[in-house]
Amino acid sequence: MKRVLVCPVAYNEEVKLKNVVERFLSSPCRDVADYCVIDDGSTDGTQALLQSFQDRGVAAIRHPERRGVGSAIRTAITYARDQRYDVIVIMAGNDKDNPDEIPRLIDPVLSGNFDIVQGSRYLGGNRSGGDMPFYRRQATRLHSALFSFFVKSRVTDSTNGFRAMRLAIFDDERINLDQSWLNAYELEPYVLFKAIRCGHRFCEAPVTKIYPDRHLGYTKMKPVTGWWSILRPVFLLGLGLRK
Repeated sequence: MKRVLVCPVAYNEEVKLKNVVERFLSSPCRDVADYCVIDDGSTDGTQALLQSFQDRGVAAIRHPERRGVGSAIRTAITYARDQRYDVIVIMAGNDKDNPDEIPRLIDPVLSGNFDIVQGSRYLGGNRSGGDMPFYRRQATRLHSALFSFFVKSRVTDSTNGFRAMRLAIFDDERINLDQSWLNAYELEPYVLFKAIRCGHRFCEAPVTKIYPDRHLGYTKMKPVTGWWSILRPVFLLGLGLRK
């Protein structure tokens, strides 16, 4: 029986994170996967919220200060490998992802056919919902086009953080997560880029991405610096400037 760990990553998402956890606990995936929230140094009520779920089997790891989403995902991967899980699912802690869709990501990995399954809101049509900003819609399309060009494989939604990975891919020494330049948004495209380039079996699966009402805050990413952070690994890796 393969062991699966689902890890939402959150920073100051007290309001939305409560719904994230409750949706998972009521989903069918509750019976096939463990759950661990990575709190990247939140300063709101996130820690107290997570403590209230401990008796329902929800684990949590908290950074003492904010380190960046890449560092939080690195923590999740390290923990999952140390605890001998076979598959990890990374998802948003701001309620954009649907836990009922986790089987679409993990089943191709558990079957042994794929090593990394990338969620795509654009596979088979546009599955974005809610108040998705226009600039983000355009930026995700542009990123996917550039990403596909450099990895020489079609990827329809390279910025989507909802994905499943066989943890054994991190035994590949060519995938080096322990680099300081990967602490922010760079780590997610780095892992996907390196996994494809190194020949690990990859596919996409259709998932939805629902943006909350603007007054709730749909992202912590800044329009310019945040998008450069998620775009620069494509150029640095594609041009051979980083490994």
